[in-house]
Order: sequence, then structure tokens, then C-alpha cells
Amino acid sequence: MGLIRLLPRSGGAQPAVEPVDDATPEMPLEEEAVVESPVVSEPAHEPESAEVVPVASPSVQREGSAPTPQGTATRVIALANQKGGVAKTTTTLNLGVALSETGHRVLIIDLDPQGNLTMSQGLNPDVIERSMFDVLVHKIPISEIIEHREVDLAVASIDLAGAELALIGRERSLEKALAEVRASYDYVLVDTPPSLGLLTINAFVAATGVIVPVQCEYLSLRGLVQLENTLAMVRENLNPHVGVEGIVATMFDGRTLHSREAIEILEENFGELVYRTRIRKTVRYAEAPVKGSSVLKYDPSGAAAEAYRELAREIVAAKEAEDGAQARKHA
Repeated sequence: MGLIRLLPRSGGAQPAVEPVDDATPEMPLEEEAVVESPVVSEPAHEPESAEVVPVASPSVQREGSAPTPQGTATRVIALANQKGGVAKTTTTLNLGVALSETGHRVLIIDLDPQGNLTMSQGLNPDVIERSMFDVLVHKIPISEIIEHREVDLAVASIDLAGAELALIGRERSLEKALAEVRASYDYVLVDTPPSLGLLTINAFVAATGVIVPVQCEYLSLRGLVQLENTLAMVRENLNPHVGVEGIVATMFDGRTLHSREAIEILEENFGELVYRTRIRKTVRYAEAPVKGSSVLKYDPSGAAAEAYRELAREIVAAKEAEDGAQARKHA
């Protein structure tokens, strides 16, 4: 794939919100669900002409992309976007539970000092004695901090806020920690902080791929530029196989022109990397963590739960297609 410019459509005008389109009937819009905390650190915007060279997942890899590592049955997926409030935590938890429903063994890792993923399973990060901080910094076995909830959860505590300095020069700490338990899981999902610091770098080094939740707003799309620049650095120096596995559109409201044009921009720029599933706005995603559960447990028959089941089916289908292609290649 050649260089791609992530620019506004229609002569450079940014997408705008228009009144509800009667030709696009939808359920009444519920209040916006934002599970994650506000932005911790916001990188400066790139110039409008910034260019992105997205690297596809193995299942949709283009010519010239990095080869897929062989013999790696476990898929380690980092959920990343340096912009806060784009549903990284929501996606990590509900996608993990949805994958578990299909019979896969799943571990979710809370690598965010805010501890929202940990709280979403009814645990208090402020009183946890040992967490991912101790795994990364003090090198205790990761199995000792895994809690068995709806899926297995490697918990976070407030101590993670001080991990960045301790991890300087230790970008492989998570990769090494996962070696103990990696074979026990089919999917490991890592919830990263809203920044591109050393915790997120650790996730990229350990990952086989990255899923990027993107809020259906123009400014959220711009964050893909900085994320891909960071991934390029990681590929060059630490993990030549990591790339964007997929992009999931979150907080989608099909009744607004803004959301619809955001989807069009994503699809025009990233094509088949954009998952077909749309995660629509609903208050259910905010209500479920209050009960210490995923939306699949909180409202198992609702549209919000079904959206993540559909996303899980897409991801599993892509992995099965990749496995089949690898088997034919080596037959």
C-alpha cells in the first residue's frame, strides 16, 4: 500500500453534524457512554499533510509488510489509542468476554494506571496489594496477580503511575512476563494508557497485533498518525512483526453526518483494516462497569452485547483465515 493521507473529504471541509436524517432511522440516541477517564496526555497534532503507512494484520497483509512470526498460536492484541475516551477499556473487556463465549481462553491485562479495566470487574485498584506494577518492575510471576472474573484479569493498581521511570530501558518487561502464561490462552488483550509512553511501548513489543478503537469524530481519527509513527519505531527497533490488526469504530451514531463521514474517511484510508462492526453509542456501556461487569453479563440480550459478539466473530474469522493460509503455505 502506498502512502495514505488522513485528510478531510470534500475539498478539505471537516465533517459536520447535521440534524437527524429521516431516511436513516435508528434507536433513540442514549447518553454518551465514556468509560475511560479524560486524556492523560495528548500529543501535539501532526500537520494536515501528515502521512500514514498502516501495517495490516497477517490476515490482510499487503505486499512489503513485515512477515508474520511462525509458531505463535496465542494472539496478543494491544488495544491502543493515545486519545482518551475512545472506548479502549470498554472494548478490551467486552471483546474479551465475547471471545470467551465462543470457547476461547482469554486473559485481559490492565496496563493503565487509572485502573478502569480492573474497576470494571468490581475490584478497587486503590487497595490492590500486588498488580502489573509488581510484575513489570519487581518481576513477580504474572500468574500471582491474575484474578478469575468473567475472564482472567491481570489487575492494575495506582502504583502503575510510577512505572514509566522504572521501565526505562526495559521495553520487553511485559513480553518476558507473558512467557509464563502465554500458552494457557488463545487471546491476550492488553488495555493500554491514553498515551504512547513506556507502558504502551511494552504492550507493542509483546503484541502480535494492535487493535485501534477510534471514536467516530474527525479529531479522533488524527490520532492514528501518531500511533502509526510509534509503531514504526517499535517495528524498526524492538518487534518487527507488530502492526495494526484492525480499527474498530466506536461511539457511532448513524443519524449524524459527522459519524457517517468519519466512517467514510476510515474506510477510504484504511480499507479492510476497518472492522464491519460498528460500536454504537449507548448508556449500557457506562452502566455495566458500575455493576462490576461487562455489558454481555449486564444486558446479555441487548444490542450493545451483540455488537461485541459480532466483533469477536470478525476477529476469530480473520485468525482462522490466517491459520488456513499458513497451513496451505507450509503443506
